[in-house]
Amino acid sequence: MTRVLGDRYLSSHIRSDLKEKMVFVSGPRQVGKTTMSLHLLGGDEDDPAYFNWDDVDDQKRILKQEFPPGRRLLVFDEIHKYSRWRNWLKGIYDKTKSRRQYLVTGSARLDIYRRGGDSLTGRYHFYQMHPFSLREFDKDCNRDAVTALMKFGGFPEPLFAQSEKRLRRWQLERSRQVLRDDLRDLEKVDELVLISRLAERLPELVGSPLSVNALREDLQVAHATVQNWLNILERLFILFRVAPFGSPKIRAVKKEAKAYLWDWSTVADEGARFENLVACQLLKYCHFMENAEGYPMELRYIRDTDKREVDFVVMKEGRSFFAVECKVGDASIPQSLPYFAERLDIPQFYLVHLGSKHFEHATLPLRVLPFHKFVKELNLP
Repeated sequence: MTRVLGDRYLSSHIRSDLKEKMVFVSGPRQVGKTTMSLHLLGGDEDDPAYFNWDDVDDQKRILKQEFPPGRRLLVFDEIHKYSRWRNWLKGIYDKTKSRRQYLVTGSARLDIYRRGGDSLTGRYHFYQMHPFSLREFDKDCNRDAVTALMKFGGFPEPLFAQSEKRLRRWQLERSRQVLRDDLRDLEKVDELVLISRLAERLPELVGSPLSVNALREDLQVAHATVQNWLNILERLFILFRVAPFGSPKIRAVKKEAKAYLWDWSTVADEGARFENLVACQLLKYCHFMENAEGYPMELRYIRDTDKREVDFVVMKEGRSFFAVECKVGDASIPQSLPYFAERLDIPQFYLVHLGSKHFEHATLPLRVLPFHKFVKELNLP
């Protein structure tokens, strides 16, 4: 499977948007932001148009505004760690936007970290970069590619190495980097050991409604403290949460979100891992449609007070677009799917799985199909 790793699913959109405004790209550590940026530059990490705030020499060049002559595109990586980055960037952009293009990348939510800076509203387009999904990894969406993604996750290094040893080492190193370096640089927290314990618990909780109270009791801290730590882990791209779909037509639960991990390879249970993979695929689709196409999108799940549940519902422009239930094998249709299909105004329900069955329900808007065909038919990124 031969490809240029720097040519990602966002590359053409970013290249086009740079002609209009600055572009901000945020995403998990080691998801491929720097590789993509250098590919857009046409250089490598030694390119003088690439600036990394983690490098002391680059920091000096940034603050002195020493830029390479004749270069139109400049890349600023991890500059959000500079406390005045927004005001600094606003001043540079306003003075030079007719002759330069600026690409800003970071391993944290750039739309959140606004430390004491002036707003950059209207001056940039924003993208959230995701790990490799099925279509991006294999344009033909073959079953073998699904197997590789299930085993090694979607981050480039372990996925393309396809070595269990490399995967274990990468998981350990990435966890230490995020929970040590990024927490130290971006958040004011003291209980790093307890936050690490919380992060270690998360793979066991994937796919279930997340009980903050149960976590509070386990960690022996306040409810608000656990909530704050979860928010921090979300900002650092360890986890994301999916809120319930609160339709008035059913007695829906309204509070407890479900948690999923950006790196699903850490989830031991096969069913939960597959559900997490599908969650990442659908979130990637939602973010792509919102960032690149301008549609307001949301990812929710359906659950009523009688514990009937459908794993996901994709919302587009405030309306339900389609719903997805995940099963590992060729399982029968769970009772919750026809129940909700008869009661909710959702145009299409899908039961996606890792088996081979492919059919549609005789009377309901319900299709059963393998995951690789689901991705291909819906043209998911």
